[in-house]
Amino acid sequence: MLRRFPILITAITALFFSCSDETTVYEDPNNKDNLRLESNETLLENSVIYDKAGVLDILDEATITGKYASSAKAQPAGDYPLTLVAQVDVPSFQGGENLTASHVVVDGDYAYVSYNTVDASFVGAVDIINVKNPRNPRVTSRLYYTNADLNAIAYDNGYVYLAGGVDSELSVTATANSFVAKIYAPDGRFDLDAGITYGFQDGYNATDVEVVSDKVIVTSGQEGFVRVYNKSDLSTVVEAPYADLRAVAANESNIAVLDASAGVSILDQSLNTIKDISIDSDFGVNTKRTLDFYGENVIVSEGSKGAGVYNGSTGDFVEYIPILLNPETVDDADVVTNAVATNENVLLMANGGAGLCLSEDKENADTSLVGIIQLEGSINFVTSKDDYIFAASGLEGLQIIKLNRPDESLVARCSNLSGYSGSSNLNVGPGSIESYRGSKRFFDFDVYGELLLCGSWTVRNQLVIHENALFEMNGHLAVARNSRRGDVTVKSGATLRIEGNLTIYGDLNLEDGASIEFIGENNAVNIFGTVNRTGETTVTGTFLDVKDKF
Repeated sequence: MLRRFPILITAITALFFSCSDETTVYEDPNNKDNLRLESNETLLENSVIYDKAGVLDILDEATITGKYASSAKAQPAGDYPLTLVAQVDVPSFQGGENLTASHVVVDGDYAYVSYNTVDASFVGAVDIINVKNPRNPRVTSRLYYTNADLNAIAYDNGYVYLAGGVDSELSVTATANSFVAKIYAPDGRFDLDAGITYGFQDGYNATDVEVVSDKVIVTSGQEGFVRVYNKSDLSTVVEAPYADLRAVAANESNIAVLDASAGVSILDQSLNTIKDISIDSDFGVNTKRTLDFYGENVIVSEGSKGAGVYNGSTGDFVEYIPILLNPETVDDADVVTNAVATNENVLLMANGGAGLCLSEDKENADTSLVGIIQLEGSINFVTSKDDYIFAASGLEGLQIIKLNRPDESLVARCSNLSGYSGSSNLNVGPGSIESYRGSKRFFDFDVYGELLLCGSWTVRNQLVIHENALFEMNGHLAVARNSRRGDVTVKSGATLRIEGNLTIYGDLNLEDGASIEFIGENNAVNIFGTVNRTGETTVTGTFLDVKDKF
């Protein structure tokens, strides 16, 4: 949530000097009163938690309406086999115990998260999280603002850009309330010795920031502006006034801004209006809303209406994507689309108390609802890049989700196989020989005969390879979750053959005569429980034992 009131940054007694009418540089990184780096490496390490990691359910419309309520076995295996990799706990320090994530951006190997607070105080923080290894995300740097909320964040070429606010009446240098800060952060760590450059503009609060080419674009809320800054020194290039700006998005040629009082404006790089798209939705007061380019369209988070899709060239309305309600009781005021994000044909909607909704854009068809990803917390913001989703969920912090899309190379190698379209309770009977490619979610998994799977798969409960059976996997497989453990059991005489990655949120049980064979060089096994071996068992081949359980 964004405030109507100016964010307070107490007049810093450190040295400032003027670079332009709107730009100042903070020169004293050792001032610990209002700005502080977290130096406790153990605290940063423990900020990443795995308590709820593992396979994620997706509640689809049929499940919510009770179509499959009588028996999970009747439900077909679901698309999008997602896993929760980890959560990053919300920063907390004396005077800043109620922070919530306000914005997330991902660039290269790092995720950058800004935090503000929803109570009467003004406190913020920024995290840099190394996500290069999806099995082991790490918080590498954390910066506290002890008297400022931070509403949005961007990253470009070694610098973090923060959008927030300043009380110009209390500051001896600020020329206006809203600010953008440019902080050097090479290799995942803030470098305050390099100083912090600030640019100021009118408006109660800076609400969003985007970096494109040599420009930094910032929006400020009520009675504010969209302003383009020179990226090198944050000097002003051009600006345009708006009544109540909430968000900005930019692509190679155009800029889009969301004005809660009117709708969306498509602008050129000089902020000349190309097209106005009138929207009469209630965007709420002082609330965060976002927009994004979606192919030839613009998609807008419109509060209780869900997400609106508009043609970016003509301004024509295309469709509304409604909020799919979780069957649990949710306060109507919390059922709002706060943010939207896209990733190839996937559309994600951060729907507050109604959760994180996943839809897919099918060619020559309306956007199709898939369901609600079962995450805890109120989903306030979402972004997605490559094979990952990053969701800011209130007091639950940042949640890192893996889409588990099958590698194209695996699909090609298994191209002659049929896609799986059966039950979510997979059962390969004695004497049966079955093989499939694809990407599905299962409830339970039993192999009595022979089975080959190529692609990406998840199993909600447990996986059992029964006596003398054979299960071969080429790709990615995840079983259970850390808060609801499920085992993989290879019974007597059975064989598990792996070419790829296996993650088990539970135990691996190998009975007498069982064997595991790893094919190739690029295999990994990540076991959160223990490896239990009874009698004579065999493990051959090359693999990375992520948690040293063998």
